[in-house]
Amino acid sequence: MYISKILQEHKILYLAMQTTYIETQQISFQDFKNQILEDYRLGRISREMSYLGRREVLTGKAKFGIFGDGKELPQLAMAKVFRNGDFRSGYYRDQTFALAVDALTVESFFAQLYADTNVEREPASAGRQMNGHFATRSLNEDGSWKDLTAQKNISSDISPTAGQMPRLLGLAQASKIYKSVQFEGSEKFSKGGNEIAFGTIGDASTAEGHFWETLNAACALQVPMIVSIWDDGYGISVPTRNQRAKADISEMLSGFQRKEGENQGCEIIQVKAWDYAALLDAYARAEHFARTESVPVVVHVIEVTQPQGHSTSGSHERYKNEERLSWEAEFDGLIKFREWILNYSIEIEGKEEIIATTEELDAIDDEAKKIVKAGQKVAWESYQKTITDLTQSIVPLVENLKGQNAEIENYITQFNKLVSKAKKDVFHLVRKALLATRGTNSAERNQLMQKYHEVFEIEKDNYSSHLYSQSQWKATNVAEVKPVYSEDSEEVDGRVVVRNNFDKIFEKYPETLVFGEDAGNIGDVNQGLEGMQEKYGELRVADTGIREATILGQGIGMAMRGLRPIAEIQYLDYILYCLQGMSDDLATVQYRTKGGQKSPVIIRTRGHRLEGIWHSGSPMAGILNLSKGILVLVPRNLTKAAGFYNTMLQADEPAVIVECLNGYRLKEKQPDNLGEFTVPVGKIEVTKEGKDVTLVTYGSTWRIVMEAANELEKLGISAEVIDIQSLIPFDLSHEIAESVKKTNRLVVIDEDVEGGTSAFILQQIVEKQKAFRYLDSDPLTIAANDHRPAYASDGDYFSKPSADDMVEKIYAMFNETNPQKYPAIF
Repeated sequence: MYISKILQEHKILYLAMQTTYIETQQISFQDFKNQILEDYRLGRISREMSYLGRREVLTGKAKFGIFGDGKELPQLAMAKVFRNGDFRSGYYRDQTFALAVDALTVESFFAQLYADTNVEREPASAGRQMNGHFATRSLNEDGSWKDLTAQKNISSDISPTAGQMPRLLGLAQASKIYKSVQFEGSEKFSKGGNEIAFGTIGDASTAEGHFWETLNAACALQVPMIVSIWDDGYGISVPTRNQRAKADISEMLSGFQRKEGENQGCEIIQVKAWDYAALLDAYARAEHFARTESVPVVVHVIEVTQPQGHSTSGSHERYKNEERLSWEAEFDGLIKFREWILNYSIEIEGKEEIIATTEELDAIDDEAKKIVKAGQKVAWESYQKTITDLTQSIVPLVENLKGQNAEIENYITQFNKLVSKAKKDVFHLVRKALLATRGTNSAERNQLMQKYHEVFEIEKDNYSSHLYSQSQWKATNVAEVKPVYSEDSEEVDGRVVVRNNFDKIFEKYPETLVFGEDAGNIGDVNQGLEGMQEKYGELRVADTGIREATILGQGIGMAMRGLRPIAEIQYLDYILYCLQGMSDDLATVQYRTKGGQKSPVIIRTRGHRLEGIWHSGSPMAGILNLSKGILVLVPRNLTKAAGFYNTMLQADEPAVIVECLNGYRLKEKQPDNLGEFTVPVGKIEVTKEGKDVTLVTYGSTWRIVMEAANELEKLGISAEVIDIQSLIPFDLSHEIAESVKKTNRLVVIDEDVEGGTSAFILQQIVEKQKAFRYLDSDPLTIAANDHRPAYASDGDYFSKPSADDMVEKIYAMFNETNPQKYPAIF
């Protein structure tokens, strides 16, 4: 008995598809029946998790809850076509799907709800993300890749609506790349490019630009991607008619529907969330199109219900009328599924067969309640034990201090009155006790201090680890290899150095690819990739549409699947279009999974001191503040840039590398060891030694600072010039402080706005490196005006620091301390 035959009897499957999950299953009716009942069981377990999860929040045992009730059936259907090696990039209501693909247990669901920091109990995020944010672990404990083809994969969820979409594009495109690209170890990431990337999104979030940009790009690239839209008719309280031009997203997307014979567009399938049979058919067809034809598919799941409303922060009764609420109660997917099961019968060899009786389904319902309650109990007790163990290890040490300060007993009394204790309460007690006994040197206090530092280090790891890589492949571990020059080394344009270095990179690393606006056919706008597409093909050196958010997304997704993408954002100003993805997604990948996933994409861009408001801005402060977790590398020339690419391709961290726009036509000596030399991250370079003042800068401004330093020499001021090179990480050896110790004066020069990057640099030097101890004058920052730079060379001169500005302001420092030797200029 084929399952397809059984389903065809009831018009569930009517297409002969060789590769779909359902078509290829040869099973008995008993097995078919068992699968249906297992789906019902999982659906009921998921629903009970939602019900109990809400109660746990409302009784104060958890902070917030957002659940997947109402979406059980479509997620069960989607899970049936989700195979090993496939990836999901999704929405935080997919708990039933996560259960069905064994990426979630009842215990881990509640562990996340309670914010349990134990990675074994809460493997998705180790308590760092609120509930409903799912992830599988792509990495071993040492940061090396697991075999992703041997497991079902979920890329770590994020909350920003539609923020998961750009990454989805890259996850899907990786399959297309792997059809043609193999390298040592690639078998861990793909089996001939046969994998699908599944995306899920709430209907209201399709109003976001990221949704449209991603779907547009997927239709152009023709990648194996299935996007499920959970359509419940609302975006929290706002009805669909107020979200988009058309209430029906399928109607809006009709222009994306592919035409026969054309290699563009997508397939669109609309299906009801409560129709189990139709859902199985819809996802079987979607899988066929995506897996066998590499076509993107939209599965628009309509008539979705939300039995408990949007979240625990409110009630949907506030904005849904009685008619709607009544309809939702009637068309609840699990209720309809139950009806379908009870009404199902088929005659096989003269005997009527049914799936289950009312009593049997009631028994499953009861079992689901017990399973969920038992799992919740285990999760709560495990979570509480962590706090109890902490309390029992440290509170007796606080009690030992009672005789040293009268307030200690009061603190302990207040602590004991707490109905529910959290780690913060324990730490608050300890810190109050240590504050109260300051100045006391006793064995008891020292014992408490020692214990405090011990447990604090544990919590520091629990809450603050893995913002950057902690593996052996972290960028700071990459050894420096200096450029090698000889008598035969040529003087060439800077663009030639970076171009020829890319040639060596593509030859050396078959997993490396680059893509961006104008990056392919013409070899980028500054010819840094000239001839590379012709030599390495359109797949590895590719043009993209004008769509920065999804250029970044391509990079994130492909890097999550073992490729080494270089995502090119044409100008530094344009990085604002993908800053949300950098900040919310890329920068947090390792952190929000506590080292469970990584995405070592390199963002290539160019900027600094060109011409005009939108081609010479310096949004560095925004990048620094919003993208902690991404390395920020600012080479002063193209040889340094080439060295940074060589470094980062040996590392497992994401980075943005800003090439100097005005350096492509400047002459540089080309190293003989292209593709091999590296520039260390987190290390400064002293480019001019001096004894009177330390000038700190980076990027294209360095050339102007060098010009100013030479002018200052003529005025009797010996300036030491330091090129930062790497903003994140910043001067790990604290060499700048050593320079200030020698010169006793500090000037930070930057083309960003006042209080921008210069404030960050100053804080790092003066506070973190404690260089304030060596200053004989106030530290000085010389920054750009707060407006965008005006057009042309005069615009640059009057908008950003010029050599004249630098000379005059630095000279004024010396005039203040010795006006006789340095008389005032003005």
